[in-house]
Amino acid sequence: MQGLAFYNPIAAAVYFICAAGVAMFTMNPLLLALSCAGALSFDIALRGLRGRQGRLPLFILFAVMALINPLTHHNGATVLFVMNDNPVTLEAFIYGLNASAMIIGVLFWFRSFSRIMTSDRLLYLFGRLSPKAALILSMALRYVPLFGRQAKRINSAQKALGLYKDDNAIDALRGGLHVFSALVTWALENGITTADSMSARGYGVSRRTSYAPFRFGRADACLTLLCVLLAGAVCAGLASGALAFRYYPRIVSAPLSPLACVSYAAYACLAALPTILEIGESLKWRCLKSKT
Repeated sequence: MQGLAFYNPIAAAVYFICAAGVAMFTMNPLLLALSCAGALSFDIALRGLRGRQGRLPLFILFAVMALINPLTHHNGATVLFVMNDNPVTLEAFIYGLNASAMIIGVLFWFRSFSRIMTSDRLLYLFGRLSPKAALILSMALRYVPLFGRQAKRINSAQKALGLYKDDNAIDALRGGLHVFSALVTWALENGITTADSMSARGYGVSRRTSYAPFRFGRADACLTLLCVLLAGAVCAGLASGALAFRYYPRIVSAPLSPLACVSYAAYACLAALPTILEIGESLKWRCLKSKT
């Protein structure tokens, strides 16, 4: 058993399209809960508990969005309380929770996508369709963490030189502007250097060739087929109305049916699949290490 990162980029991309695609086009609370649980567990399996600093802003965003909806939208028949002559309803609160869960779940899926789909995988995936677009996309993804690291270096250097202090808001703002100015200058210089380097290596002179160390094997075909079948089962439930869920004016859900149970089970398996693969690979690695 191998983790998702060891599979062909096509199989990994199909998985993320199926898992995130279902979460993006449904407001069924159980599907959204499964999406959040699967995306969060996969993120923990990839980054461990040490990545909690990157998760904290998403949790804060979830809380803020969940609270904004009942305070700004007053639809619904079940009034919880009245604030400034505006009713706060149960239906608006539940809708805000589910809308926030949808957004946060998708963000977590794309957070894992950026970890799995590296620049060479993106080049392999889109290189034949549009080499220039693949190159721009891979460079953009590369520069996002690169800018973050460079901003930290500039900030540390300016603090060490005593150019500003961060003990009050004005000094912190002034220091942030200095860091931003230095970062923009560095980005422009680095862009010119990258362009000169590519020109010196003959980029764009003739049709370029590429080497991809990826092969689409039997395991990749099985994973791709499994993802399509599981997502198809969920889409069948959504299309038939077996997973329908209405929030206004009252919360009403479709009665539980065999098709709905199959759809829920299929998406639960789909959402948990990468975590199972990562845990299985980790256990296999520990077992091999214990034998040496």
